[in-house]
Amino acid sequence: MATGQLFSRTTQALFYNYKQLPIQRMLDFDFLCGRETPSVAGIINPGGDGFQKLFFGQEEIAIPVHSAIDAACAAHPTADVFINFASFRSAAASSMAALKQPTIRVVAIIAEGVPESDTKQLIAYARANNKVVIGPATVGGIQAGAFKIGDTAGTIDNIIQCKLYRPGSVGFVSKSGGMSNELYNTIARVTDGIYEGIAIGGDVFPGSTLSDHVLRFNNIPQIKMIVVLGELGGQDEYSLVEALKQGKVTKPVVAWVSGTCARLFKSEVQFGHAGAKSGGDMESAQGKNQALREAGAVVPTSYEALEAAIKETFEKLVEGGNITAVKEVTPPQIPEDLNTAIKSGKVRAPTHIISTISDDRGEEPCYAGVPMSSIVEQGYGVGDVISLLWFKRSLPRYCAKFIEICIMLCADHGPCVSGAHNTIVTARAGKDLVSSLVSGLLTIGPRFGGAIDDAARYFKDAYDRNLTPYEFVESMKKKGIRVPGIGHRIKRGDNRDKRVELLQLFARTNFPSVKYMEYAVQVETYTLSKANNLVLNVDGAIGSLFLDLLAGSGMFTKQEIDEIVEIGYLNGLFVLARSIGLIGHTFDQKRLKQPLYRHPWEDVLYTK
Repeated sequence: MATGQLFSRTTQALFYNYKQLPIQRMLDFDFLCGRETPSVAGIINPGGDGFQKLFFGQEEIAIPVHSAIDAACAAHPTADVFINFASFRSAAASSMAALKQPTIRVVAIIAEGVPESDTKQLIAYARANNKVVIGPATVGGIQAGAFKIGDTAGTIDNIIQCKLYRPGSVGFVSKSGGMSNELYNTIARVTDGIYEGIAIGGDVFPGSTLSDHVLRFNNIPQIKMIVVLGELGGQDEYSLVEALKQGKVTKPVVAWVSGTCARLFKSEVQFGHAGAKSGGDMESAQGKNQALREAGAVVPTSYEALEAAIKETFEKLVEGGNITAVKEVTPPQIPEDLNTAIKSGKVRAPTHIISTISDDRGEEPCYAGVPMSSIVEQGYGVGDVISLLWFKRSLPRYCAKFIEICIMLCADHGPCVSGAHNTIVTARAGKDLVSSLVSGLLTIGPRFGGAIDDAARYFKDAYDRNLTPYEFVESMKKKGIRVPGIGHRIKRGDNRDKRVELLQLFARTNFPSVKYMEYAVQVETYTLSKANNLVLNVDGAIGSLFLDLLAGSGMFTKQEIDEIVEIGYLNGLFVLARSIGLIGHTFDQKRLKQPLYRHPWEDVLYTK
């Protein structure tokens, strides 16, 4: 268990299982305290990646969303607090996964009902590895003016009323999250306020105990006195009794154990928390209060007298010169959200677009963080620019060169293919450049130039599953699917597509690995045994070689490669390249002043 302060003004957390309200409350607290950076570094939402838009004061920010705990920890190595809002069914597994990450130091488990056997395993692992578990069944904790967990301390109005936007001198620990809010208010009325407050949770086996945190508070110089709120049930308070008797706690402790009314009932009563039931005199509130009083804690005669006891203890410390006056500050105004501020006219409107590839707000535009001047000065080519804007990273030079070769080889394929034909007809109808270009682009699809992604997808799946070319081709045949990237209207086995040969030559010379391309060639060998026109076409060549580029460069994860293929990046290459040729055909027809095109009658079969 940690022996000192858990949080600071620079502490950042990873938030598991996205919940908008508690995250926004954390960010509003950050702004209220004058933090420079948000306390939520990333969100973990199993099965989803991307960004989540939230407010940091008036500014809207995009917080990264990760699908896995290890990925989030790797992306945010300075985030050492894990706030777990998972349900009781999955809270234990996700908490253990977080504890096993070297970057995570504190885990807060919000869920109630976590199986006790699972909680015991979490406690054992955390203690063996010097980590802290807060909860289960907790609202969390707070360090005034620095950091708070989730919904701790409730609304901003309550936080301001309790003066939690700046540090005080009192360390507070409780089992109850709800009563913590009440005590924060009480302490703020009669002292200079909270320095740190923790709700350990109401389950029978809390991840950390009252005494764990009291001993920590004793080691924090800024904390001058400690307030403890326990409850009947269990024997957690007796570890604090022993610490007091052994002199391990040198600061004044004001304590109260709730549940004295339990003796009014004829039979045992289960109160709100799982651990809040008395199993005998030692576990009764009266027994615990008496033991704490005898050990040296200040224990009032009733809960109603607790405020006066806290006030008296604090005033003695002030009189003794142990506490100096806290400088009061005026917290900033938190902007109201749109749905609550329309009537008052004070609003903050969310953005409608997220962009991660370029930024034009500075002195010069940036592509994926690279200033335009650097792109020019370092001699970047079109392939380098595509790598920045499409893949958000600078790829090795051979990758950028391969992209450029693909664009050059696919820029045009004559006036007779469907895309060029449509563009020519549109241009001759007097339409503008954009209309002519779009009419050609709209023909791109599974039958014309749009098979690159499908070729990559099917080749990758077959290779990764260790299918032989025979198994792959015949399985596609049984499904009634033509193998994408195989077959050509003109080219034959004895008259190969020169573009394919050029691409293969470049890859074999420059790529670290061409395993997918070689597999495609093996598939071509098998298909040519069936028909002489079933050659590897340019779609298949680009698709397989792009897989080799992505896998061989070492700059993409398997998930990223799958996403690139799924989104349509590879077809994007054909669209970009062929746009060059379609624009050329438009200009050609305009320059030649060609009249409106009408298809000749003799080229149409009229039939009934």
